[in-house]
Amino acid sequence: MDDVERMYRHLVRTIRGNSPQLLTQPFQVADLYATILPYRLHRRDLGLETNQDYEMAMLELLSGARGYLVVEPRMREVLGGSLKSPNPDPQLIREFASSRVSLAPETLRQLEPDALPPAAASATAPTAPAGVPAANQDTAAFRAAAAGPAATASASQSPAVARPNVTSPSAPQTATRRPSKPITIASAGQTCPHCKGELPAGRPINFCPHCGQDLTVEHCPACGSELERGWKFCVTCGRAVASS
Repeated sequence: MDDVERMYRHLVRTIRGNSPQLLTQPFQVADLYATILPYRLHRRDLGLETNQDYEMAMLELLSGARGYLVVEPRMREVLGGSLKSPNPDPQLIREFASSRVSLAPETLRQLEPDALPPAAASATAPTAPAGVPAANQDTAAFRAAAAGPAATASASQSPAVARPNVTSPSAPQTATRRPSKPITIASAGQTCPHCKGELPAGRPINFCPHCGQDLTVEHCPACGSELERGWKFCVTCGRAVASS
């Protein structure tokens, strides 16, 4: 068992013990390395001597190369390309801090079947719709996993017998993100920090028109927490950040 497989198996055990809903629901990349599996708390269980070893294992895990996680196609492409380079750059993970990943259902059933509840363990893995080109299989699989069991149940009900959308008081609630404040690109020539595409000048925008990344927020370089533009310190770990 190498570092990446050990990290995956420990991740499954940690999620099962602390946040079992994440066995079948997507979660943010930043939550993975800052909250769910931070190096400072799990280094002994992971068997990794240095933070560099941890970051390299995390880079490969998040690339989706081994099929442990369902990841967004662009993240697979960028992180996978870095792994193939002579000098892989684990810091690229921070660029995808707000991206969402999920445990691959089929791999989870094969390697850690005891982690899943009986109903989930016996369910079939989500597959791309018939006729979807191979190049779009990753996107279809990610959307199917992100939709979760609720989408499957909804699709199986006819409109005449569909149940009302009633939320149980004891059910876990998904946090609502704060409204974004648009930024105005003052002059031509400014580029997106994610894809380097040129941004439209003289108009308020929230997202990059080329890659779709949110331009209204930044992330702490230390823990990945979401920050508002203009903040000088991270509200989660206290790390000083460059003001924009």
